[in-house]
Amino acid sequence: MKELNGISYLERLPTVTTEKASLFLLIHGYGSNEEDLMSFAQDLPAEAYVVSVRAPFSIMYGGYAWYAIDFVNNEKFMDIDQALESRKLLVDFIDSYTTQKEIDADDVWLAGFSQGAILTYAIALNNPDKVKHALILSGYPEQRIIGDLPKDKDYSGLSFFVSHGVEDVVLPIEWGRNGEQLLKDLSIKHEYHEYRSGHGIHPQNYHDMLAWIALFK
Repeated sequence: MKELNGISYLERLPTVTTEKASLFLLIHGYGSNEEDLMSFAQDLPAEAYVVSVRAPFSIMYGGYAWYAIDFVNNEKFMDIDQALESRKLLVDFIDSYTTQKEIDADDVWLAGFSQGAILTYAIALNNPDKVKHALILSGYPEQRIIGDLPKDKDYSGLSFFVSHGVEDVVLPIEWGRNGEQLLKDLSIKHEYHEYRSGHGIHPQNYHDMLAWIALFK
């Protein structure tokens, strides 16, 4: 386990040497940890740094969260201040890690599940100069975390892979579809998939995700 800018993380170093490496940043969901999405590493491009980060807020049973969730009070469903703090922490982490490892700043990938996907939306949409590709796995765009986007943002170099289960009872499919609509409204290149699954990553979802990555690698 390593730490940078207050964030603990696991990493898989490139197994193939290239002039400029890319970064795959994996962002887990609520109640999980950095080991969860690290299982992706074996299937991700060999020339990439694969980094799975741990959320800063600890919760019960050894899990972690990017921000607190109130399952009782729907009016205060999430701690927005914590979410914005985590968003900034992750952007700072990207800046520091890419500089430290001399990574190609034009080849940064984010992959987030659930709460991690919600943050991936916020980070990528606010920083299209820092993120090239974003993978949204069972997430949605939360306007309070994204904030107001300037109308002159250049999204021409940004692309998204978005997937969601139609039987998701944690984050309803309608929320996931809001993400597709937002990307259409912003004219951002994207691929959208739905699966007959709940709040998780269906095997076909994983296969389609890797196929999408292969389009750029």
